[in-house]
Amino acid sequence: ETFSVGWRALMAAGDRDVNLGTLGSGSENSRGGSQESPGSAGASAEGGGWAMFLNMALVALVLLGAYRLWVPWGLRGLGARAAAGEDSRAASLPRMKKRDFSLAQLRQYHGSRNQRILLAVNEKVFHVTKGSKFYGTASPYGIFAGRDASRGLATFCLDKDALRDEYDISDLNAVQMESVREWEMQFKEKYDYVGRLLKPGEEPSEYTEEEHTKDHNKQD
Repeated sequence: ETFSVGWRALMAAGDRDVNLGTLGSGSENSRGGSQESPGSAGASAEGGGWAMFLNMALVALVLLGAYRLWVPWGLRGLGARAAAGEDSRAASLPRMKKRDFSLAQLRQYHGSRNQRILLAVNEKVFHVTKGSKFYGTASPYGIFAGRDASRGLATFCLDKDALRDEYDISDLNAVQMESVREWEMQFKEKYDYVGRLLKPGEEPSEYTEEEHTKDHNKQD
């Protein structure tokens, strides 16, 4: 019995050592875990920051793509509304009766004082008011409004050197004259032909009522 009591005491002491060891390990593990927590928190915060940055960059790219898609369509819509306004302006004017013009008479139709815009190509006068975005005062070809555009179109010149106070294109070469005729055909397809450009000393034609009312694009 004495031996049994001694054995139980020894086992109990061993159990206490094991429990203490276990508790010690647990405390060390707990301390180790508490020491690693700041690093884990920092890594988590850094990962969250990168995720937020990537999300913001993605949103910015989407917005940029949408803007680039919208701008051409928006400008196209503005251009369409401007063209509609020009067509409306031209349609509101009474139809112009056929008549012939001297250079001095043609200059009155440059779109500023007179709402109509006329220009001449190869001795033909065209009503180009509906194309005022091209031939209006501040437009790319506005210098030709109310003038003979033959020389400028043939030589690709958009300054005053292309304008003459008298009608004369006899100095243009064969290639340039071919270009003038091509421009004439283009104007005939798009704009109303309203009469001839008179050379110095040439008398205007007398147009009948039937000629006034027939299609202006069809010439005699």
